[in-house]
Formats: sequence, C-alpha cells, structure tokens
Amino acid sequence: MFNDIRKPENNISFSSFLSADYARDYITQDTPYDEQIGMAAKTIREADHVLIGVGAGMSVAAGAEYGGKFFEENFAEFQRVYGKGPYMQDMYSAGFYPFPDEESRWGLWSHLALIAGADLDVTPLHRLLIEAIADKRSFILSTNADHQFEKAGYPEEQIFATQGSYRRIQCKRGCHPKTYDSVELFRRMELERKDGRIPGALVPRCPVCGGEMTMNLRVDDCFVQDDDWYAAEERFSRFLSRALGCRLVLLELGVGFNTPTIIRFPFEKLCREHENVSLIRLNRSKAIVPASLGSRAIGISADMAKSITDICNALDQTGRSES
Repeated sequence: MFNDIRKPENNISFSSFLSADYARDYITQDTPYDEQIGMAAKTIREADHVLIGVGAGMSVAAGAEYGGKFFEENFAEFQRVYGKGPYMQDMYSAGFYPFPDEESRWGLWSHLALIAGADLDVTPLHRLLIEAIADKRSFILSTNADHQFEKAGYPEEQIFATQGSYRRIQCKRGCHPKTYDSVELFRRMELERKDGRIPGALVPRCPVCGGEMTMNLRVDDCFVQDDDWYAAEERFSRFLSRALGCRLVLLELGVGFNTPTIIRFPFEKLCREHENVSLIRLNRSKAIVPASLGSRAIGISADMAKSITDICNALDQTGRSES
C-alpha cells in the first residue's frame, strides 16, 4: 500500500476536520415545515460562506435509482447469470458479489460504473441548488462518486470527493499513487461483454506491479489518494480555514450514518466549536440535530427534492424583492 507522508500546511487539515464524536442530545425538531424552510433560506442568505456536505441521499433525491425495477431492467443479464439472490437486488450489493474471475468482476463493474457514473444524468436539482447559491463563496465536500455537481456546472476546483470516482481505477494493492480514467475502457467492455463476462484481453492490469486493478472507491485501506485528491484536500482546507472567520452555514444533504465521520459528525463538531457556524440538515428520515445547538441547527425531515426546491425558491423570491 502506498502511504503519503506529506503534511497539509493550512490551519485546518482534512484529518483534523474529521470526527467520530457524535452528539448525545439529538432531537427531532417539531417546527412547522414552512417555518423551517424560511429559517433555512434566511440562514443561507445571511451567510458569507456555504459549505455543502453531500451524501448518497442527494443523488437519490435528484432521481438516481439503485434497486427495484430500475435494477431489474438494467442488470437483467447479471441476474440471469448469478440469480436474484441477496447480492443481485441493487447496485450497491451487486458490487460485493464473489465473482469467479476477473472477467466476470469487470463485466459487472464496468456496467455499474457507467450506469451510476458516466451515463447518470439526474442533474436538474443540482443545477437549481448551484444557481441559488451562486452569489455565495461555496465549496462541496462529497462522499458520492457520481460527479453530478460537475455535470451540473459547478466548478470542479470547488469540490472534494473524498471517496473516489466511478470514472477511475487503481492498483488493487495500491502499490503506487496514481489513478486512471477508464470510461472509454468501460465502454469497450460494455460492447464486448457476453453473459456477464468481458474478454480476458480487456481485463486491466497494474502498469507498475502487474497485479489486479480495481475501482478507485474507498472500500479498504488500499484506496489510492492521488495528486488530484491531495490538491482537492488542500483547496478544501483553505476554504474552511477562511470560512471559519466569517458567517458559515453548513448545508448537509442526504448524509446518513454509513460514513458519518466524514460529514455528519464533523459538521456538528464545527458548530459546537464555533458560534458563527450554523447547520442546515436535510434528510428524509435522519434529520435529527443536537439540541445544544439551539437555533443554529435546522433539521428538515421531508422529501429532500421538495425541501431543496422550496429553499431555493425562498431564496429566489427574497432576491427579487430586494432588487
């Protein structure tokens, strides 16, 4: 495994931002929905900086589908080959299937990477949000690998996707600090796949050690953080270091408890430690917030597409009334 020994030079590094310290005083707010929307819009409007934390719930709210009828229609070939057992019910579970060989593994993963990444087009909600905060200094911290905000036109240099990308592959052992854009290879695999398997000639091999390759997704301690990852980390650190000296709102979108130490718990920590920081948490079922944060925390438990749309509309109406 490759280990990078560089140390960030900024005041707040990504490693110091991370937190496993969860709140002991979570509550579900009983404030009426319309009032919460108004409070959220006011909080964003008065902020100098907006840090957006994006989880899987954002893609789902925007229209991405991972299981059910969608999976059956788009992964019927694999269900026919491997059956409809517990692995072949949705895209997340399918990635963990114990494939018999590399031809079969890449047969599934190349298809999944295109469906969930390069060919995924669910960006209208992303565009709406981007337009609503266009007058703010903003940055996106994301655990998603689907590149939806980039597709929607948000500047790539203002995004830190910590968990990897559906576009890129790496050495499975992480023997060297480089990842490789493989969309065109995935398209060739898609064309030549038969009964769930690709030709052996298309199986990628590590150009350094000759070993197996895998998706550049954080699933174990061999995840490769390449130069682009470290550059994004440094930009995130600079943004947060500056923003903490101003009025900062943390807009959390669809972040659950699968990897809460990356966005959910760190956002709560920032609010506890800085009185100029506010939290807006949007989540259909997990919008509980720490009671100790008082009015600086807004937890909206509702359909997230509606919540985002309503907040954006409230911001737009305010902008028109002030102009």
